[in-house]
Amino acid sequence: MLPTREEAMALIQDGLSNNPGPWGKHSLTAAHCAEKIAAACGDMDAEKAYVLGLLHDIGRKFGVRHLGHVSDGYRFMMSLGYDEAAKICLTHSFNNHTVDEYIGKLDVSEEEMKMIKAELARTVYDDYDRLIQLCDSLAGAEGVLDIEDRMNDVKKRYGFYPQDKWDSNMRLKQYFEKKMKKDIYLVCEKDSFVPEEIG
Repeated sequence: MLPTREEAMALIQDGLSNNPGPWGKHSLTAAHCAEKIAAACGDMDAEKAYVLGLLHDIGRKFGVRHLGHVSDGYRFMMSLGYDEAAKICLTHSFNNHTVDEYIGKLDVSEEEMKMIKAELARTVYDDYDRLIQLCDSLAGAEGVLDIEDRMNDVKKRYGFYPQDKWDSNMRLKQYFEKKMKKDIYLVCEKDSFVPEEIG
C-alpha cells in the first residue's frame, strides 16, 4: 500500500518540521527523477515512482542518523500500513543486498541491525527498488547531479566508496537508459530542474 502524492508530501513536511535539513530537497529531486524515468520506461507507474522517491528517506524525520534512518523509515512506514514505501526505505541503501557496503555510521542497535538484515534477506528487488537506488545517486538537494560527481562527493566526505556499489550504480544507469532508449540526464532535466522550497 502507498499514500497519495499529497499524503506523501504532508509526511515530508511533517518530517522536516521535526528534523530540518537538505534531505527534503534531496527527496524532492529523487521523486522528480523517479517519476520522469518511470514515465519514459512505459511499463512503470510514474505516480507510484514519485511517491516512493519522495519517501525513501522519511526515516530522517526522527533525527540525524546514518544507517538508523533505514530502520526508522521502514518501521514508520510499516506502522502506517505503507508496506511498499517501507520496502523502499529499506532497499534504497543496499544496491547489492548487503549491509556491508553501507556508507556511513552503523548507528543502530543490535535489534535494529538484526531486523534490517532479516528483512533484506527476504526481500526480492523489483524495478522500483532499482529505480529509487538510481535516483538516490542522481539526486542532490540543489537538483539533478551527474552520478559520478555525486559518488565522488560521497567518497570525499566518507573517505571511501565501495567499488561494487559504484559499479552497480553505473549498471543501473545503463539498465534504465536501455529501457527508456534515452539519456538519463535529458529525461531527468538535469540542466533545468531545481527542487522547490518545501513549505
